[in-house]
Amino acid sequence: MDNRIETPRSPRCSNGENLLNLNLKDHYEVTKELGRGTYGKVLLAKCKETGSKVALKVLPKANVKLRDFHREFQFSYFLSPHTNIVDTYNVAFETRASYVFVQEYACVGDLFDAIPPQIGMSEKDVKCVTKQVASALDFMHSKKLVHRDIKPENILIFDTSFNKVKLMDFGMTRRDGTVIRKVNGSIPYTPPEICEAVRNESICVSTSGDVWAFGVLLFCMLTGNFPWENADISDMYYNEFFCWQKRKTTRIPSQWLKFTPRVMRLFRKILETKPEKRCEMKEIVKYLNDPWIKSQKNSQESDPEEEDFTADSDHMDQLANILQDHGIDTKMDARFRERRISEWLLTL
Repeated sequence: MDNRIETPRSPRCSNGENLLNLNLKDHYEVTKELGRGTYGKVLLAKCKETGSKVALKVLPKANVKLRDFHREFQFSYFLSPHTNIVDTYNVAFETRASYVFVQEYACVGDLFDAIPPQIGMSEKDVKCVTKQVASALDFMHSKKLVHRDIKPENILIFDTSFNKVKLMDFGMTRRDGTVIRKVNGSIPYTPPEICEAVRNESICVSTSGDVWAFGVLLFCMLTGNFPWENADISDMYYNEFFCWQKRKTTRIPSQWLKFTPRVMRLFRKILETKPEKRCEMKEIVKYLNDPWIKSQKNSQESDPEEEDFTADSDHMDQLANILQDHGIDTKMDARFRERRISEWLLTL
């Protein structure tokens, strides 16, 4: 009779295609809970075999179907080679009550705790985060995938200077063009086309939804506040922005006055109310070298000339391309470039 005790199989022998039923405590020493959401939680743990710290995404079987677990794990693993997307290891398994997969651990935490309420982050730090998250989303969109849950809690920070941040949580990710039913209520990051839909109405997943959510995130990072509670004209703050966006008024809403005309031009493109006219994520990097926050002196008063530049933003960008075709250098200060365009038009 063989009385040998079978050694627990390494979790690395279990992956999305070969899901073993393992005892979590046999392989990991759980330290603490890092976060909790609607469908599951994330635990900080130390792998007993390697001694390394990892994050365990634990999804209770009572809340998540096996096919949904597979989808999230596969999307996470597929996207993880990108520098600014959280690394997901090829380790997935199930316990008696949960499905589990393993990701890298971010020692600093997430972006939510890094945004001072009512104040916002420094412009330098916001631009640093923006560049990286925009790159991650542009990569996802190039693969025809839509994140659908862009918010500070889903952006991990790996150093306090924000030189390394990564997008995470692909539980809501779907392929571009997928038709789904609206089941959740609206949050400040929800685009107007989805806010307008009623519960159980069919909606089409689009990358433009991520662009809108990123625009709201950008506002939050710069101010420490939401621009509105709901992207619906019944919301006073959204209605003010909507009227400015549609050029029904030239008056910029009060909570947007701290921004330069250049970044307001970017907000106009990102937060375009018609999803088919919204810009792509790659457009955002064109604005990283421009000032975004007005100096204290200029923030007290509005410059009508600057207002005109903002109103004609789309035309100016198109004309810049024409200038380049005529051999005129447009890699200069944005405002000076616009003056050059105006001068050139007078000669036509």
